[in-house]
Amino acid sequence: MHMNTPAPTQVAAWASSRPWAYWGRWGGRTALLCALGWGALPAHALFEDAEARRAILELRQHAEASTQENAQLRRSLLDLQGQIDSLRSELAQLQGQNEQLVRQTTQIAEGVDQRLSKFEPTEVQVDGLRFMAEPQERDDFEAALALFREGNYPAARKAFAAFVNGYPGSGYMPSARFWLANTQYAGGDYKEAVANFRAVVKAGPEHQRAADAALGLANSQLELKDRKGERQTLQALVKDYPDSPAAQEAKQRLK
Repeated sequence: MHMNTPAPTQVAAWASSRPWAYWGRWGGRTALLCALGWGALPAHALFEDAEARRAILELRQHAEASTQENAQLRRSLLDLQGQIDSLRSELAQLQGQNEQLVRQTTQIAEGVDQRLSKFEPTEVQVDGLRFMAEPQERDDFEAALALFREGNYPAARKAFAAFVNGYPGSGYMPSARFWLANTQYAGGDYKEAVANFRAVVKAGPEHQRAADAALGLANSQLELKDRKGERQTLQALVKDYPDSPAAQEAKQRLK
């Protein structure tokens, strides 16, 4: 038996006049169709949505954690930069203190060297002789010689006599005796002048005052009326120092 399908207009008219009948008739079909899959999603689609939501949540959590880590890292970097700046400041301060300490140490060392130099022997050259002399020794000799050059022979005599007694092994000794003998000659103390002039002559020809000391010795012997001794001294002077001015004078006196 063949049944004709009602036209849409007929169904609509019939449904509007009998809604209970229509929904009662067609609602079951609709429910059946939904049950058969028209209005339902596959089960695997539901699981995929849940996994996607979990993945999104995990991504969000990771992003938030990364953000927190980045913020912590930035804070750590800022703290580290602050520490570096502080260390640089301390280093600059220490360098400044070190430079100041170096300057102070240098000044102290220079001051010590200057003070020590007043006590350390130095090399001097006097009347052709080169030797080491203590600072005080040098000062005493120069002070006595300054008195002689000023014409203060009594004071110079005392100063040179004190020098000879105070520095018996001094390299200044031949020169000190030469000037002492001259002050003694000037003061009329010819015997002592003879002794000191003779000591200079015996010191050797390398002393620049040796020829003058020989002439001073002859002059002192002349004052003591020692003609024989004077002549012998003049002859030795001409022989030992023939080219010296003192020898020229000796030659004149020997004629």
